[in-house]
Amino acid sequence: MTFVLAQWLVTIFAVISLIHVYWALGGEWAAVAAVPQVPDESGSRLRPAFKPRGWITLMVAAALLLIALLVCLRVGWWVPAVSHWSLQWLISAIALLMFARAIGDSNLVGFFKEVKGSPFAWLDTWVYSPLCMLLGGGLLAVAWM
Repeated sequence: MTFVLAQWLVTIFAVISLIHVYWALGGEWAAVAAVPQVPDESGSRLRPAFKPRGWITLMVAAALLLIALLVCLRVGWWVPAVSHWSLQWLISAIALLMFARAIGDSNLVGFFKEVKGSPFAWLDTWVYSPLCMLLGGGLLAVAWM
């Protein structure tokens, strides 16, 4: 079962990584729902909370791909399995980061965000944060099983 879970985790992290590469190279699809939005000065329209830079988006893509590779190492998908304690703890730390992302910063992202009413906020509540919880749980399962 752990191997099947790992395959799902690797697939999800790889797909999300590829989407970030697409955005870093200038892709526009779904970009409006990928960045938190805040009301402008007049309060009548929403604007992005920040403008992501291409190289930072590429670094996020690389980090997501690295997580997928760590899962492959742990379960032995394409390479011999690594059962060293340091890999267990590294994957566990990443799982905790996923849980922290789901909980959020109490302002723009996570289950307890204050800024609501945008396409990003809706997706964050119903897709992104639950996905982070599932990914975190999956990473813990892969790390310790």
